[in-house]
Amino acid sequence: MAKLYFRYGTVGSAKTLNLLAVAHNYQQQGKKALLLKPELDDRWAASTIRSRAGLEKPADILINGDSELKDELFHNIDCVLIDEAQFLPPQVINRLREIATDHQIPVICYGLRTDFRTGLFEGARRLMELADSIEEVKTTCAYCNRKAIFNLKLLDGKATLAGPTIDLGAEEKYLPACHHCYYEQLEVKPTHAATLPGNR
Repeated sequence: MAKLYFRYGTVGSAKTLNLLAVAHNYQQQGKKALLLKPELDDRWAASTIRSRAGLEKPADILINGDSELKDELFHNIDCVLIDEAQFLPPQVINRLREIATDHQIPVICYGLRTDFRTGLFEGARRLMELADSIEEVKTTCAYCNRKAIFNLKLLDGKATLAGPTIDLGAEEKYLPACHHCYYEQLEVKPTHAATLPGNR
């Protein structure tokens, strides 16, 4: 029985590197992995899936809110891999659930669980609701040796809660942080995400 997977982690946890390794393994076995990414993720080339380590592969399909993902796209496909899945709209996650079930193809989604204010991304929320398997890709905090669970946003090198929820960037803008260091860097007391400044 093919499954829908959600492999989540903070920034810098090598999620995309993991995706590219899985794609490489399928290719080495003479199998076909279909690579997808959200169209809005244009940090590198628009149609490129690229890890922070510098490895990259071209995306086969760019997804937006109007993407239909018709059945014929998945004929003779052995696996579907999606990068930055947190940016996908819920209806696309629903469709990925159908693809895993109807076509008996493993669908593996990689992405962030929460934004820099600790709130669930829309796509991540739907994946948490529908995925057969939810796996954490772990990394350590940028400031200590504890496990990172939050994504800390920087503005001019200083932690911030300002700006839109979707604000693309790499290590110059985001760092992985544990609970303690996240709030220490923001210089605010730990509190529920809904009450954080800018998340009300």
